[in-house]
Amino acid sequence: MKSNYGLIGFPLGHSFSEIYFTEKFEKEEIDAKYSLFPIGNINSLPSLISKIDNLEGLNVTIPYKEDVMRFLDEISEDASEIGAVNVIKIKNENGQKFLKGYNSDYVGFADSLHPLLRKDINNALVLGTGGASKAVVYALKGLGINTTLVSRQPKEGDLSYDDLDNEIMTRNLLIVNTTPLGMFPKVEACAPIPYHLLTPLHICYDLVYNPEVTEFMHRAEERGARVKNGLEMLYRQAERAWEIWSQPI
Repeated sequence: MKSNYGLIGFPLGHSFSEIYFTEKFEKEEIDAKYSLFPIGNINSLPSLISKIDNLEGLNVTIPYKEDVMRFLDEISEDASEIGAVNVIKIKNENGQKFLKGYNSDYVGFADSLHPLLRKDINNALVLGTGGASKAVVYALKGLGINTTLVSRQPKEGDLSYDDLDNEIMTRNLLIVNTTPLGMFPKVEACAPIPYHLLTPLHICYDLVYNPEVTEFMHRAEERGARVKNGLEMLYRQAERAWEIWSQPI
């Protein structure tokens, strides 16, 4: 029987995951199908899982990377420390389904960022505080980079966008957008950072990959900053997800 995999989140019109895995399965002659499952409420997850025959794995995207954790039977050490899950491995045992959560986002992000790093990149601003942000912070910690979260509603120790002055922007030469701002179809949006304070020394990484060049990236490029979108991260985390699905639970 064909194995089933898919992506849960809402909305999913921006996602390339179905294309990526469908092409992978065809190329590698894997008897499997990957589908998009846009669910408007995470509470419908158990019902979704029960309806799909031979469902062996799910990816999780916004806005459910944190909320999904309460539906899982087990969570990997990395995902537990991060506080977010973007991969679920499903094992069927005697008619019962066992769900284990993992995080492949931090691997995809770290691997795709590493070639851009310089010795003077010691501090980073991470825009957003959701599940993707948690994975980015975890990855940057592993790379020895200090992080400061930036949010419209900052918690203690975080910054607001209004706090971003010349001193802060000069000290933080890496800026990572983990928010969905600028994602298709609302491509005109971008995080409200002071773009005029960017320099050619800055690296601006946007986890959004659709469109290929986001407004965040475009404005950063105008100031001479080096930019990168999240497509390579998507591919790398997807390959890690496949490794997880293919190994024993």
